[in-house]
Amino acid sequence: MERKPHAQLEAWKSAMDLVEEIYRTTENFPRHELFGLVSQMRRSAVSIPSNIAEGAARSSRKELLNFLSMARGSLSELDTQQEIAIRVGLMPPNQQLSNLLDQTSRLMTGLYKKLRSTIEP
Repeated sequence: MERKPHAQLEAWKSAMDLVEEIYRTTENFPRHELFGLVSQMRRSAVSIPSNIAEGAARSSRKELLNFLSMARGSLSELDTQQEIAIRVGLMPPNQQLSNLLDQTSRLMTGLYKKLRSTIEP
């Protein structure tokens, strides 16, 4: 596979950093959460750059917008799961993780708005 249009997108790069941070963070969760929040948080995190990549590989901007919308949904899920993990005592507040969530959200929202403005009157 030669062409990777998604690898040039700052939103994808930030989402990849977020995946790494989620994997590091959830390594410390109790074993009994392996199929609970650990699995859910990792799946949500992985879904974000995966959807960005799939959308970028599609042939139209409209398709990319649809996949960005799905990625934004996964990001919201992950943000909620992080809050749950903090509230139930599985993790302390993590400023680096919060910063990555915010950064990824800003980058994806910016990309979404830019693309949307080019296809809608």
